[in-house]
Amino acid sequence: MNIKPLGDRVVIKSLEEVETTKSGIVLPGTAKEKPQMAEVVAVGPGGMVDGKEVTMYVEVGSKVIYSKYAGTEVKLDGNEYIIVRQGDILAVVD
Repeated sequence: MNIKPLGDRVVIKSLEEVETTKSGIVLPGTAKEKPQMAEVVAVGPGGMVDGKEVTMYVEVGSKVIYSKYAGTEVKLDGNEYIIVRQGDILAVVD
């Protein structure tokens, strides 16, 4: 199933980091903070959004940093995605 975001929305997938303490203990996903780095899966067309012209600056495959509490989480085909507005993306990581 493909996701096609509308307007200035971007579909991202969180990048899971395995976190270990200095003593070598692996922390489970429930014990650590939600990651703020993600990979772009799909990008909306931009265009006129709320009466303003929006140009999309992110591309599929880009790694981005997004606002901590931004977006809507969705689950499709067993994968979890987050749909955010382009304005909630803070930076592109090279």
